[in-house]
Amino acid sequence: MKILAPLLAIFVLSGCAMTVDKINVPYQGSANITVVEGAENVPITVTHEDKRTVYKDRVGTKKNGYGMEMAEIVATNDIAKTVADGVAFELENEGFKVGEEGKTINVKLMRLYNDFKMGFWSGSAVADGLVQIEVRDDGKLIFSKSYEGGGVEESIQLASGKNARAALIKAMTDIVTKITQDPMLHSALLKPSPSPEQHLAETKTED
Repeated sequence: MKILAPLLAIFVLSGCAMTVDKINVPYQGSANITVVEGAENVPITVTHEDKRTVYKDRVGTKKNGYGMEMAEIVATNDIAKTVADGVAFELENEGFKVGEEGKTINVKLMRLYNDFKMGFWSGSAVADGLVQIEVRDDGKLIFSKSYEGGGVEESIQLASGKNARAALIKAMTDIVTKITQDPMLHSALLKPSPSPEQHLAETKTED
C-alpha cells in the first residue's frame, strides 16, 4: 500500500500532461456592490495594457505526478482586456459613467498565472496575479497603485486546464474586487478636474 499510494497519485495527477490545454478565463462579477456617492457625475474611460514579461504565451503549465512541468495551458481570450472589462463593469455598477471621456483608468496586467501544488492524495491549483492601475486626468497622472490577488482550487485530481481555469477565475475576481472597492481609487476619481484656467496655470508652472 505504501508503494501503491504514490504511484496512484502520480497516475491520477498526470492525465494527458503532454497535450496543450486551451481555456477561456472569464471575469465573474463579485457580489455586494455598493454604489459610490457622487459617482453618477464622474465620466471615466477604461483602457488596458498587457505588461506581462514572463509566460506571456500561457496562464499555466501542466505537471505530471512528479511535479515536473509538461504542456502549456493557454488562454483563448485576451486576459488583459478581460481584467479591464471587469474593472469597467464593476465601476459602472458602483455608479461611475463608463464611456469615451473623462478621467482615464489604464489597467496594466503585470501577472496572472496558475501553478499546481502536488500533494500525497491530491493537489491544488494556486493562481495569483498583479495589476497596476494608473488614473490620468487630461493626461496628468493623479493616481497609481498595484493590486495583488489570488485564488485556490483545492483537492484536485488532475493538473489540468480545467482546474487552472477555476483558480484563475477566482484570482481575477479577487484582484478586480480589490481595485474597484478601493476607497483611494474612488477618491481619485471623485476629485474635481481642474478648470481650463487652472490647468493652463499648472502647465506654465511646470514649464
